[in-house]
Amino acid sequence: MKTIEVVAGVIKNGDKIFATQRGYGDFKGGWEFPGGKVEPGETPQQALARELHEELAVVVEVGDFICTVDCDYPNFHLTMHCYFCSVVGGELKLLEHEAAKWLSPSELDNVDWLPADVEVVNSLKTESFMK
Repeated sequence: MKTIEVVAGVIKNGDKIFATQRGYGDFKGGWEFPGGKVEPGETPQQALARELHEELAVVVEVGDFICTVDCDYPNFHLTMHCYFCSVVGGELKLLEHEAAKWLSPSELDNVDWLPADVEVVNSLKTESFMK
């Protein structure tokens, strides 16, 4: 089975986090933390900053590591490294996603997360961020 290595950013603004709805592919319509593939020669943090700029037209500061999720999808294995991020330049624009929401801790279960992102949400619930 093919393995894909990706990064995802949990963008914080106060006590809310930014969730995006996929606008393409097999998982179109599912909710996720934005990010994408790590290119050869990139660190996960560099890849995340690049991907968030490409997808959301913002400059981010990549912060603390949250978790790495390993998830088997029907046609591939996903390894996803997740980090907290904060926007330091630009305004969030949806260039690849259908929709987005700012979610408070009590609203995290209100969207239909993709399988790998469910694990990230579960990690967030145990983080001090959620308390």
